[in-house]
Amino acid sequence: MYIRDIIQVLEAFAPPSYQEHYDNAGLIFGNPDAAVTGVLLTLDATEAVMDEALEKGCNLVVAHHPIVFGGLKKITGRNYVERVAIKAIRHDIAVYAAHTNLDNVRGGVSAMMAARLDLQHTRVLAPKRELLRKLYTFAPVADAEIVRNALFAAGAGHIGQYGECSFYHPGTGTFNGAPGTDPYVGQPGERHHEEEIKIEVIFPAHLEGRVVSAMLQHHPYEEVAYDVVKLENAYAEVGSGLVGSLPEAMDEMDFLRLVKERFLTGCVRYTPLRNKKVKKVALCGGAGSFLLKQAKAAGADAYISADFKYHEFFDAENQLIIADVGHFESEQFAVDLFYHILTENFRKFAPLKSTINTNPVNYL
Repeated sequence: MYIRDIIQVLEAFAPPSYQEHYDNAGLIFGNPDAAVTGVLLTLDATEAVMDEALEKGCNLVVAHHPIVFGGLKKITGRNYVERVAIKAIRHDIAVYAAHTNLDNVRGGVSAMMAARLDLQHTRVLAPKRELLRKLYTFAPVADAEIVRNALFAAGAGHIGQYGECSFYHPGTGTFNGAPGTDPYVGQPGERHHEEEIKIEVIFPAHLEGRVVSAMLQHHPYEEVAYDVVKLENAYAEVGSGLVGSLPEAMDEMDFLRLVKERFLTGCVRYTPLRNKKVKKVALCGGAGSFLLKQAKAAGADAYISADFKYHEFFDAENQLIIADVGHFESEQFAVDLFYHILTENFRKFAPLKSTINTNPVNYL
């Protein structure tokens, strides 16, 4: 098994194209063609984690947070980022990060948070736009189903919880093959009229190469007419945060105690209570104050996230309860998600969860 095999599986779940513009997800250090001796899973690739990887014979560290966000102009060991870089390179340890792409994917970090509270009927709180494409192509009637099935198999045709979505429309196509062509129907040098089916399917942008390749492989024509169009639509399956419902409505303090217990945190900072039951809950891993407006618009009774500043607590305006559980605490279960993804795809390979608590915040 090679490092690239691990990366391929992780990026099939959380495509790099889903990350935010400021992010640096992906392979940060290392050779993707190196054989894997062991994989260590962590939230942060700290110096202590690198030492643990060395001790356990792991040459790949998979982290949620990228150890390098901006460019490194010098690597002299003057801070922990540079010291990790030196240690990784010196000992041939690859470091890979899945960050905001893992946050934005439907079953990602926020889904792990939702599972801690048994939230039901969840949906993405702030879906991302411009991640969808639509393919139009035209196939002879007898071959249209073959082409359509190939598109479905390549990942096209999913809308929300529905699969194999497409649109068929009959029409007549014309073409005139130049000398030397080998048309599927008709003769070179003669205009041919063919009863065709127009096929329309939608697909995520990162699958474009695979979808177009499948169409070309299964289409009978020597030259295939098709269009790929960028859509402005929000992609309901990808975006920041989730909102869902508790199995039963809870008193506010009972809810906050549950949050503290389930997120294994030493402190929950929260806004004034509203003397109402908590039923609908919004949440987002990491620094999530930017989603407060969406949480209120969704009608959430509580919003669980981290890194709220003092004045941002006022923005709740008694419309919901903000529950700040801490950055590490909100994202710690990303390690369990990494473990699940890899063990599901590599049944005879066991990644290791780091035993290092990388949380830089302590509570008295």
